[in-house]
Amino acid sequence: MTRQTKPARQAKLVLEDGSEYAGWSFGRPRSQAGEVVFTTGMTGYPQSLTDPSFRGQILVSTYPLVGNYGVPLTVKTEPFFDKTGLPVHFESERIQVSGFVVSEACDEPSHFASGASLAAWLDKNNVPGIWGIDTRSLTIRLREHGVMMGKILVEGSRDVTLDSGLAAHPVADVSPAKPSVIVPPEIPADEAEGLPAVALVDCGAKANIIRCLLARKVTVIRLPWNHDLSGIAFDGIFLSNGPGDPKNCGKTIAAVRRAFSLGKPVFGICLGNQIMALAAGADTYKLPYGHRGQNQPCIELDEHGAAGSRGVSANVPGSRCYITSQNHGYAVRAETLPSGWEPWFVNGNDGTIEGIRSKTGPFSAVQFHPEGCPGPRDTEFLIDRFVETLRKGKK
Repeated sequence: MTRQTKPARQAKLVLEDGSEYAGWSFGRPRSQAGEVVFTTGMTGYPQSLTDPSFRGQILVSTYPLVGNYGVPLTVKTEPFFDKTGLPVHFESERIQVSGFVVSEACDEPSHFASGASLAAWLDKNNVPGIWGIDTRSLTIRLREHGVMMGKILVEGSRDVTLDSGLAAHPVADVSPAKPSVIVPPEIPADEAEGLPAVALVDCGAKANIIRCLLARKVTVIRLPWNHDLSGIAFDGIFLSNGPGDPKNCGKTIAAVRRAFSLGKPVFGICLGNQIMALAAGADTYKLPYGHRGQNQPCIELDEHGAAGSRGVSANVPGSRCYITSQNHGYAVRAETLPSGWEPWFVNGNDGTIEGIRSKTGPFSAVQFHPEGCPGPRDTEFLIDRFVETLRKGKK
């Protein structure tokens, strides 16, 4: 059993269409605005809340009980940070969301690795939360209307405007300020020079992307989103996930377009999929309410039907479905894929593009997260394929 003691402060979530949802404050008792989105994941809130792709958003959990296993300790020592300095239990070193909305928040977590309650963790990171509202009704409204700006208003705190939660360039907020090189910690320094080198264009990369690459014995050259790739020795390029509209990443798009001429492998995920499509000459658009959660069906196409305005028919002989982890609000417009490119994966629910690949070069990308943390990680083999292609090209 869990116990939830009513906080002293009332709170409400106000959406831009004027609708209001009354509840109770937990976490930091402050008002905050942001784009209101929902996730259908049943677990993994420490990873979701620290995912840079959620930067500036108010996240709604559709699962009714959140916080029952608490939050792992965040001290910067092993086993909470690994030998490369990456957080083990989180996807970045801070909470990225602007606010958290749940039906019920557990204030007495029970787990051997718990170092704090969800409420205490939110409070420490200056992030407001609201519980006690009907998140099912809220999710239906977001599905019917589409994502909206909103704000959590806490009793006794200063009011905020809806547009105060908008970031001018969220990718710039979560991308590293300068390049760095990360080598697999178990590889001796004298052997590291012979490893394949991956240029990770970090638009807000989840920590598990780097962990997955290092586990496959490659050197990761971690670069800011707008870094010039010329003059850097690498064997392949990895385009990361990140927040916001991909069309705001003009410098990244231009760098990828130039990289195509090198003929070296390029692989992207999430925002990286959209950036690759734009670099190839396709278009992107904003989804009504996005795909967020660890249960999105994606179908790999062996034979391809005609692309429609929303995507590609998934009813194709020889295709295979995977359950994937996702967090994105934009997608590739199927009918704009140029000659020489084709759909690779489609969403089993709405037919939207979930992956693209080139017919003429080693360039491919997926909209979902093969490294999904929390899982599922059924498609992690795609990272294996990418690294295998690097090794073949290096010989």
